[in-house]
Amino acid sequence: MSFGTTIHACIEYFLKARTPPPLEKLLDYYEKNWLSGGYASAEEEQGYKDYGRQILRQFWETHYPGFHPPAAVEKSFYIDVEGVKVQGFFDRVDKLPSGGLAITDYKTNRELFTTEYLANNLQLTIYQIAAEKTWGLPVERLTLYHLVTNTPCSCPPRGREQVEAAQRLILEVAEKITRGHFPAVENDTCPCDFTEHCPYYRHLYLTAGEVLPKESPAVAIGEVVESYVSLQSRIKELEKQLEETRQTIIEYCEKEGISRIFGTRHEVTYHLVKRTGFDEEEVRRILEPADLWGRVLGFDESLVKKLLADGTVPGHIRRQLEAAERIISSHPYLRVRPRTEEE
Repeated sequence: MSFGTTIHACIEYFLKARTPPPLEKLLDYYEKNWLSGGYASAEEEQGYKDYGRQILRQFWETHYPGFHPPAAVEKSFYIDVEGVKVQGFFDRVDKLPSGGLAITDYKTNRELFTTEYLANNLQLTIYQIAAEKTWGLPVERLTLYHLVTNTPCSCPPRGREQVEAAQRLILEVAEKITRGHFPAVENDTCPCDFTEHCPYYRHLYLTAGEVLPKESPAVAIGEVVESYVSLQSRIKELEKQLEETRQTIIEYCEKEGISRIFGTRHEVTYHLVKRTGFDEEEVRRILEPADLWGRVLGFDESLVKKLLADGTVPGHIRRQLEAAERIISSHPYLRVRPRTEEE
């Protein structure tokens, strides 16, 4: 936020001048108005500072030649949306030759904006509402200016449906603010400045020695977290060992052609579970001449299998169905039980 604020201040300084300042003055202003708060280290701050200097140099080289002052720079707005007051600032507003307005907002995002992002950007929609209410002129172009690549990313103005949807959202948010309804939502910008109120971070502010409820052992909850993670890791390792051992038993049974093997205290029975099914056309060919196709509701395999066990179905039909049954898939199954004393 410090970086974005600094860059915006420099863009404002450049755009508000009657005649654009030379590059040296712009960079001097940048140095004097640099905000140091929020950087993790001196090295990170210096990296951002060099990065910002590069952004401003590219911006100046593009906009200094043929400079013309905008209609408004860092212009505040205060509008009414069905009784809800909305306040904000335009980075830049230009008057087009057609008489309409062009709204530009400067961004220091790393990645270039996509067409979809522009089309659905709520901020641009609110700017259009605010501009048309403030000046009574139509907005003809909306732009997010990507400062990193010195690229204006523009789109046409919003239609009536999108404007009305944004207004409804404003009313919904205002109503939730009135009720004090602020559900926590995690995203890429977490943590924010309100971590002590957030259910995802509030635990960091509780008593360091907090223990579990009385009915549980008096163990610090932080230790329980680490114990949980350790147990999860052990479970994964045991599951891996279990599967390797299972495969060893299956391979042995298949190689030796046996269905049960014995340990000192337990026995394991090996089964190859098969799933069978039918070809629809083949079943239709068998059942239609016997007027039985309707009994399987078109082609319900479970009903076909019921016909196999139905003694009222002619024997030759059942034999044909049995011959038509195919193995679709199979998987090995191991059943474990204790050995009996007799065994």
